[in-house]
Amino acid sequence: MTSSATESISTDTAVIRALRRIRVPQTQRNRELALLVFAFVINGGAIALVQLGATGALDATFLYYCGGLTALVVAIHIVLRISARDADPFVLPIATLLTGLGLAMIYRLDLHWDRHGWDAFSTRQLAWSAIALVLAIAVIVLLKNYRVLFRYTYIFGLVGIVLLLLPIVPGLSGGGNADVWVDLGIFTFQPGELAKLALAIFFAGYLVRTRESLTAVGTRFLGLTWPRARELGPLLVVWLVSLGIIVLQRDLGTGLLIFGMFVAMLYVATGKTSWVLIGVVLAAGGAFLASRVLPYVGARFTNWLDAFNPDLIDGSSYQLVNGIFGLAQGGLIGTGLGQGRPWLTPVAESDYIFPSLGEELGLVGVFAILCLYMVFTSRGIRIGLAGQDDFGKLLAVGLSFTIALQVFIMVGGVTRLIPLTGLTTPFLAAGGSSLVANWIIVALLLRISDAVRSRPRVVIG
Repeated sequence: MTSSATESISTDTAVIRALRRIRVPQTQRNRELALLVFAFVINGGAIALVQLGATGALDATFLYYCGGLTALVVAIHIVLRISARDADPFVLPIATLLTGLGLAMIYRLDLHWDRHGWDAFSTRQLAWSAIALVLAIAVIVLLKNYRVLFRYTYIFGLVGIVLLLLPIVPGLSGGGNADVWVDLGIFTFQPGELAKLALAIFFAGYLVRTRESLTAVGTRFLGLTWPRARELGPLLVVWLVSLGIIVLQRDLGTGLLIFGMFVAMLYVATGKTSWVLIGVVLAAGGAFLASRVLPYVGARFTNWLDAFNPDLIDGSSYQLVNGIFGLAQGGLIGTGLGQGRPWLTPVAESDYIFPSLGEELGLVGVFAILCLYMVFTSRGIRIGLAGQDDFGKLLAVGLSFTIALQVFIMVGGVTRLIPLTGLTTPFLAAGGSSLVANWIIVALLLRISDAVRSRPRVVIG
């Protein structure tokens, strides 16, 4: 057979494959498109209701700006149709809906305070949302095979530690009650939000490499297999790092988040419940010790246990109590978007955006939001457990659990279930660092889910 004939056959084969890809119904993507349309309608309706409730008139300008974000989400959908046809169809619509609801509430607060231009939190949130969506597209397009991240396990660990240390570097601190911000002159950001991504990749790669030693037979006691003392080293190191974050940066939330993420990934890697029990004991012991030694953490516990004390209600617990009153005012169905008074609670657009939404959407609304988070987390965990790639499994579960734990810490704090910390509510709260980090998580989960469905038998580690 001549070379020209061989080239003709290979060309015909490539054409047939391309046509086959086009003709194959993309069930997942069609389902995603239907859910995205539903999310677009809800987000647009929420912003319109905010305008009608707060001002009594519609302003098409802000809706046009939101249309630009809608176009970027549609661009992600198109990219998925081309390069990740088997990606999970629920992750992108849920993230889009949560981002839109948060933007609507931030915009509602700007209308009350008459903030315009770059001074408006909603304007900055729009800009950061656009940046986050563009970065998500870049991750999906450039990261053809997420397994390449496994090669740089220890580099990501170093990057995560450096990011955590940035706020305490002289001259870089961005101020605030806790040293979690870095001021670069042009803008400020929270490196801890990006650090959780780097550390999630590091934890996944490290546990894949050391899983055999961590799952070695230990002592049997109370129906559980307990690890040997020498195997406790990694857990104790992460615990000490978390305590260091709490002590040096006065950031209780990030310390708990990183330690909780490692314990969850350690449990998935080993299957030993004893690791979870040890982690809970260490976390509780560390929190108790910090509350006794550090005034900042002690004040958090005091506000939590005695929030309605008249000596505290006009001072340190004022924000917490106002948020609870806002939730109570919302009742079952809420006051209606644009009809409540969420601005009475300090920092209502970021730390306390959940009570702000609870006041205007009511118990039904916040339950719906929590259900969205629950579905998002369950899809992420399902993505991890469905694959046979150990690194992808740990990474997907770790990232999903991080979102769930962050929601629990924030919602539990503002509802007085646990002491309040300084984290942001994923996708909802104002803040560019959080948006960028969480949309990168979305992109990574989409990439992993596509690989799980299209190449289910690839195993690493």
